[in-house]
Amino acid sequence: MGEQLTIGELASRTGVATSALRYWEELGLLPAPARVSGQRRYPPSAVGLVGVVLVLRDAGFTLREVKAFIASRSPTGDERRELYRRKLAELDQRIAQAQVARTAIAHGLACPHTDIFECSNFTGGVAAFLAGSSLEEAHEEVHSH
Repeated sequence: MGEQLTIGELASRTGVATSALRYWEELGLLPAPARVSGQRRYPPSAVGLVGVVLVLRDAGFTLREVKAFIASRSPTGDERRELYRRKLAELDQRIAQAQVARTAIAHGLACPHTDIFECSNFTGGVAAFLAGSSLEEAHEEVHSH
């Protein structure tokens, strides 16, 4: 059967808590391991699989998306490429939102008013936002005058 890892050894090699490994197994991210006297025994390849989960999670994939990614191991890789395309589009949107937020916060920091609630740009932006404008639109409205 070769070298097998206990859940504690897998946790130690990957830096992932045993409770998380059990949860990932429950979700189907990790295949159900063999059992020896009722204890989980993982093949050495499980270390790499846990690494894949960690990398994808840190790249912004949800655990559901990670599961789909792992399941998408096809000869063409079409499913994987589609997952990548969707995640890139999502990240582009989040980056754009973060850039808008950064600009608005930088303007707030540069505001000469001691009390931000006395700033007509700030209150105008809040009013525009409440009227249905996006943060970007509200910011553009008050700074285009």
